[in-house]
Amino acid sequence: MLHHASFGVGNIERAARFYDAALGALGYIRVWEDLRPGEVGQAVGYGVPGGGDKLALKSVEAGQGAPGAGFHLAFAAPDRQSVIAFYAAALANGGVDNGAPGLRQHYGPNYFAAFVIDPDGYRVEAVFNQAE
Repeated sequence: MLHHASFGVGNIERAARFYDAALGALGYIRVWEDLRPGEVGQAVGYGVPGGGDKLALKSVEAGQGAPGAGFHLAFAAPDRQSVIAFYAAALANGGVDNGAPGLRQHYGPNYFAAFVIDPDGYRVEAVFNQAE
């Protein structure tokens, strides 16, 4: 149903470092960028190698914050180890813990996920939902 999602970020370089590391742990890469230091309207896009973007980060004016606690975006992980690596990379690059890696059996018997809040306040998750 969704083509892509966009997040408005206050500092594009900081956000790109965070998502390069966190999404890289899941096998996603920066598929395009429009970075012009010091200029407005900069952006980067993330997706699978050889594909289009599924997440775009766009620089916005300060004070245009992330949505509240009712919104989050979940990224598919290829395995449980990738969920753990996502969590570690996110925390090492300015993310805040919002739920350590582990089974969330109230979502299903194989739902293994980790939750973080990115440097701009967006709630993001990595999930692997298959038997291992």
